[in-house]
Amino acid sequence: MTVFSHRSFDDHQSVHFHADGGLKAIIAIHNTVRGPAVGGCRMWPYGDDDAALTDALRLSHGMTLKSALAEMPFGGGKSIVIGDPARDKSPALWRAMGRFVESLGGRYIVAEDVGTSPADMEIIRRETRFVAGIEEGGSGDPSPATAWGVFMGIKAALETRFGRGDPSGVRVAVQGLGHVGLALCGLLAEAGAVLVVADLDAGLVARAGRNYGAAPVAADAIYDQAVDVFSPCAMGTILDDQTIARLKAAIIAGSANNQLAESRHGEALMRAGILYAPDYAINAGGIINISHEGPDYDRDRAFAHVARIHGTLLTIFARARANGNATNEAANRIARGRIQAANNA
Repeated sequence: MTVFSHRSFDDHQSVHFHADGGLKAIIAIHNTVRGPAVGGCRMWPYGDDDAALTDALRLSHGMTLKSALAEMPFGGGKSIVIGDPARDKSPALWRAMGRFVESLGGRYIVAEDVGTSPADMEIIRRETRFVAGIEEGGSGDPSPATAWGVFMGIKAALETRFGRGDPSGVRVAVQGLGHVGLALCGLLAEAGAVLVVADLDAGLVARAGRNYGAAPVAADAIYDQAVDVFSPCAMGTILDDQTIARLKAAIIAGSANNQLAESRHGEALMRAGILYAPDYAINAGGIINISHEGPDYDRDRAFAHVARIHGTLLTIFARARANGNATNEAANRIARGRIQAANNA
């Protein structure tokens, strides 16, 4: 299989492969018509090279749609580092990644993602100017902004599904307790939600229990919980024929990228009576926060901008209902319309 005939290629502008010492990395640039490609760097021990390439292509495409839907002056890109973030990180690896990013001359701007951190971005910055989400002179860790956007999106979904946006007393199952998932638990607990959580890291599950009163369940059992909201905040492609059949939630709203295993699963959710908040709409808080970076960065102003995800989702839900479409299709049409308008400008 070549890159061009890959099932997830979807007209990427360029895909770059790089090896440097212990670094094995891919940078996928999907579209730059609205501005430079921005997207996080994900580090993960992929089972094979095709799995890594598939993730890079799907995530990059999602970033194009995310930036367009959030009306950000960015395109879509993503980088993948093949390796175990618990064992394989080193300053030399991140400096090599920085040189890789720099070699693209600003067409791609890197930030943190699953398996990476603001500290890793600081090392990358020693080799490239094209890095976002750093502490010094930047907007810092984008995870709190992403969690805030998901929280606002959950409120929009509750308002649409139940006519009441207040999370108080609402049962929420959170899958994944990384930087975003744990921060989201804090926001939901403060608002009075009742939490059920799962993560492969028992320490994070215990922390959510201590701090937020969350009830723990086994990782695979999270799909079977009788809750109002299922919030996927870990890896993607988790909504497929099997898992959708198990869900007992009325709403799906979480931070994970590429939650649908295939686009058709958006329609499957609609047929099942489950309101789906399209992932790239609800998890855009990080990219919105990054757009405010600079010497005059104002966190309150940035988070007020992130809060507009609430209105974006209300628009998507209303259009989907009016046209009889799945919500992911409604979101896709809005985003693609904005990309086409930029192409025609």
